[in-house]
Amino acid sequence: MADLSLRAVRKSFGQVRTLHGIDLDVRDGEFAVLVGPSGCGKSTLLRLIAGLDEVTSGDVVIDGQTVTHASAAQRGLAMVFQNYALYPHMTVFQNLAFGLENTSMPAAQIRQRVHQAAEQLQLSALLARKPRQLSGGQRQRVAIGRAITRQPKIFLFDEPLSNLDAELRVQMRIELSKLHKDLRATMVYVTHDQVEAMTMADKIIVLREGRIEQVGKPLDLYNAPANRFVAGFIGSPRMNFIPAMVGVGQAGRLQVHCEGLAPLALNLSQDRLAQATPVTVGIRPEHLVPGADGDWPLQVDVVEQLGNTSFVHGRLPSGAQLTQALSGQTGIAPGQTVRVRPIDGTVHLFETTGSEEALMSTP
Repeated sequence: MADLSLRAVRKSFGQVRTLHGIDLDVRDGEFAVLVGPSGCGKSTLLRLIAGLDEVTSGDVVIDGQTVTHASAAQRGLAMVFQNYALYPHMTVFQNLAFGLENTSMPAAQIRQRVHQAAEQLQLSALLARKPRQLSGGQRQRVAIGRAITRQPKIFLFDEPLSNLDAELRVQMRIELSKLHKDLRATMVYVTHDQVEAMTMADKIIVLREGRIEQVGKPLDLYNAPANRFVAGFIGSPRMNFIPAMVGVGQAGRLQVHCEGLAPLALNLSQDRLAQATPVTVGIRPEHLVPGADGDWPLQVDVVEQLGNTSFVHGRLPSGAQLTQALSGQTGIAPGQTVRVRPIDGTVHLFETTGSEEALMSTP
């Protein structure tokens, strides 16, 4: 296994710059997930690490050795693609063995590696089958097994679960997490699904428009997002955002005033925020609880009943959209007005301009 470092990596396609100076360190044995919306540059970055595309400037360093201009074959990495990329005319055994046969490895050693990978991925009973005889989950395990047999320095995954149905995605997330624990391998995983990122990663790298917005452990990003973009991307359902103004309440204590709502007291000094400063209040749906008279009125538009959880979607008097997540089932119906309030100490505050930096995170 190996460490991975990226130093000021940039990538341009003609006049279009896709990556704007990426600096990143992934430690040996770490499961790092690159996450972000479509077009943010995460798959491009993975291809630069793999050596499938060439960097415009900057360096790629693997295990202390600069490989920026080394070919993909020379880097000792293995990549698992979204579309599996299996050979349809070959059996599972042949697909697993193919890459090793091209290295002139002895047949006995090839068989040993193939059977070892097949056992790890519960493919032993399927070695004689061809890809068309396999389910989507089985095909993905074969693609992962082909990477395992190569015993690479680093595993690279490019949205490997996106073609699977919801139930299979959950199953494969668990299997990949177990595999990482068993192999103690360095893995870099690309996804647009923040649930995959939260449940699998040791470290999450949030990308937006070719730049890193924040790097950290999953719960660190959830609890203390660096800016509004990260706050809205990490967490499901997404964080609620409400326009507000800063004011001064009793004893000179700062308050946040949202239009038509009871004010929120802040634990911020006046040297950090001035009175009449426009801000954005962030509250996660699960941090809104049923309120009483005087709390926030929510005009209910839609109620989603999931059995173990209910999502209540509605509008505040200002017209701002708000979602409340309730445990279990609810009798709330569209058209009702209910009272809600944020749990004390769970309010986030963001700038309204520029990078929309977090001013306060108190989950």
